[in-house]
Amino acid sequence: MRGNHVAAEAAVRAGCRYYFGYPITPQNEIPEYMSARLSEIEGGVFIQAESEIASIHMVIGASMAGGRVMTSSSGPGISLKQEGISFLCALELPAVIINMTRGGPGLGNIAPAQSDYFQATRGGGHGDYRTLVFGPNSCQELANLTYEGFNLADKYRIPVVILGDGMLGQMMEPVELPPEIPLKKLPPKDWTLTGAKGRPSRFLRSLILDPIKEEEHNWKLMRKYEKIVREEVRWETAYADDAKMMVIAFGIAARIAKGAIKRLREEGIKVGLLRPITLWPFPSKAIRDLAKKVKHFFVFEMNMGQMVEDVKLALEGNGEVHFYGRPGGVILTPLEIARVISSQYYQKRLG
Repeated sequence: MRGNHVAAEAAVRAGCRYYFGYPITPQNEIPEYMSARLSEIEGGVFIQAESEIASIHMVIGASMAGGRVMTSSSGPGISLKQEGISFLCALELPAVIINMTRGGPGLGNIAPAQSDYFQATRGGGHGDYRTLVFGPNSCQELANLTYEGFNLADKYRIPVVILGDGMLGQMMEPVELPPEIPLKKLPPKDWTLTGAKGRPSRFLRSLILDPIKEEEHNWKLMRKYEKIVREEVRWETAYADDAKMMVIAFGIAARIAKGAIKRLREEGIKVGLLRPITLWPFPSKAIRDLAKKVKHFFVFEMNMGQMVEDVKLALEGNGEVHFYGRPGGVILTPLEIARVISSQYYQKRLG
């Protein structure tokens, strides 16, 4: 299946019955698929809104009423949704938001890029908040993380961002799709606004004019984020046991880098890979632990260097960080990465 179709079908199987969006390449296959798929399902609702701003506020409404809801876009559209994402976090409303990143800034182009890392991992909108962010690197992982994203969104009452890219959205791979969750088996939500007949009224609001109460609300959100940091950090390593240099990359760039590392290993160059799967929370401790035996880290990204800042923060000066990136939608190749790593590896006299 095509990556965009994979994400859409995984969402439906996770119990998503509400999709609101607006077209933008390279994710248009998601709303196209959802428009047909949700029309086949009892209670399924698809709306192509008049704008990205309208669509994210429709997400707020559906989530507030207890539905599993999703939207998707690419960079410029995600920018327009940021106010609504801030509202979702303030109101503690679950939702899944997919960003198939394109080259930027501005309107940029429709080529694959990773230039929305800052936007996703720093919140992106106004106020103190975070979103749980996944960086899948295959169609199978896109299916798994989209599916699980709905469960985690409900568990923590938080928006979950799936940060893909144009390549992941357009590529076709075999996938094993997760089982469909019957709606009656979804966990109950005791906070939804579905009418107050027979029970006391409930309130969901983000306008808190009293600074002391606003501060209390912020601390409540912070305690939730701290729990997510403790329990939901995910990453994977490869060839790390004897590595003298570790490559750190996420998403499709990590997949390309892994091909380069296999090539270098055949030449006797001892390089390993750490791939963050959660971009927030970031696997800082895993990187610090690696720094106890490895002092050289090479960060590859399809941007001008965004995740590299998190790597440096994680190391706290206990390692030398190198960076190589290609911005604007230019796709790295395994041979290109292998040459850059090899040059640094021998320049530092590691082998």
